[in-house]
Amino acid sequence: MYAPERQQEILRLARDSGRVDVVALAEEFQVTAETIRRDLKALDRAGLVRRVHGGAIPVGRLDFEPDLAERESTAADEKDRIAKAALAELPTEGTMILDAGTTVARLAAAIPLEASLTVVTHSLPIAARLADHPGMQLHLVGGRVRHRTRAAVDAWALRVYSEIRADVVFVAANGFSIEHGLTTPDLAEAAVKRAALAAARRVVLLADSSKHGQEHFARFGDLSDVDLLITDIGLSPEDATAIERGGTEVVRA
Repeated sequence: MYAPERQQEILRLARDSGRVDVVALAEEFQVTAETIRRDLKALDRAGLVRRVHGGAIPVGRLDFEPDLAERESTAADEKDRIAKAALAELPTEGTMILDAGTTVARLAAAIPLEASLTVVTHSLPIAARLADHPGMQLHLVGGRVRHRTRAAVDAWALRVYSEIRADVVFVAANGFSIEHGLTTPDLAEAAVKRAALAAARRVVLLADSSKHGQEHFARFGDLSDVDLLITDIGLSPEDATAIERGGTEVVRA
């Protein structure tokens, strides 16, 4: 199969399933992963797909949202380093909000058992991780639970966040950039994230570098709303400097 034929078939698969994976495509077409990456690069340059970590999504699918299991296994090492770095930002005997997200969940898992904190979260997985911490005051925000993210959304969650004030919020995003701000595929989740940002004095974004430059359907803030971005070394020094010019501190873990 010639490269243009293979690329056309890759585009069809991407449009049919909403996402294609480099490893799976290499196996299907019996070529190397590097060949598939070149194909995806060509399709990306043509404006037909958008490259993401490990694969690509078709252009126009800004609402594409991988399930929780897939997100937990993506960029696992980078997320662990980000979570470790984020421990330094925990308030001392203060109050924090933990947004729904797999990197934020890794931070929750890394919090020492002896920590004395008040934590508010609308994420069921994060609440489950923290329920056994004896010195923690844990508040679980209610609402309709989205199956894909196990996060509470809608009016109940929005009302709770409008009534509290926290020292810091650790927030997640599916995409972030200077141009498009902070984005996520779902409008209801975006509304809760926006409310959580407004409820905290300090905003810390935990996002691996594959999210940089990504744009999704629902926007919930500007990158300038973020006081500190903790990401990994996959974000180039040049991009980090550009972000810091907008007033956001950057840590590359």
